[in-house]
Amino acid sequence: MGITVQNITGNTAMVIWPKMASCTDSFYSVMYHPNWNSMLSSYSRNSFQNEERVPASRSSFVVENLTPLTTYLVCVTCQSANPSGDQCRVFNTLERDPASTSSTKKELALGIWLTSSILLFIIAAILLYSCLHLLCRRRRERLQGRNGTSKQDHGKAWTNSMAYAFEEFGRQSQPMEDTEEKHPSGIQLATIIKNPSTCKEPNMLTSKSQEQVPAAGQSSAIN
Repeated sequence: MGITVQNITGNTAMVIWPKMASCTDSFYSVMYHPNWNSMLSSYSRNSFQNEERVPASRSSFVVENLTPLTTYLVCVTCQSANPSGDQCRVFNTLERDPASTSSTKKELALGIWLTSSILLFIIAAILLYSCLHLLCRRRRERLQGRNGTSKQDHGKAWTNSMAYAFEEFGRQSQPMEDTEEKHPSGIQLATIIKNPSTCKEPNMLTSKSQEQVPAAGQSSAIN
């Protein structure tokens, strides 16, 4: 059949085959297996570890995920028929690709970087939350302290104002007592105002005495 294997690396290989007239309306089966020495000489399809179906319009296929430094047997048949000796080829994979090794290292480094970044972000978030909680707590304590001092100041101001009011009241009451002592007649005036009947009686007495006085004068004149 003339199968060839090209572009062999540590993980991939390109298998090329000539087109078959019997597979124009069907597909090709690309079968490959490592350590072909352990396989039976009959090349049974069931003995192959991997099998890929390729459209009939194609005549090549890239086999992937191979093991480096390994001997492989690859066979190409029409549809799912058992392969014959002229439809198979043996090839050996190379060492691990430097590009794949570097890509693996890059992927590993990227994974480590992502993991460390996530851990650092979590630690930073925890520290930020702790700092904010501590600041809020201190601010609350300061506000409570200020409220307590303001209440104390308010109480002191109220007591001072009450003391000042009592002192002013005492100062105003002292002149009134002095005037009462200097003018004792004020008490009599107060009693007179409270008892107006006492004021009327002397007036009535004086009027009666005035009436009696002219009468006495008249009687003396007549005599």
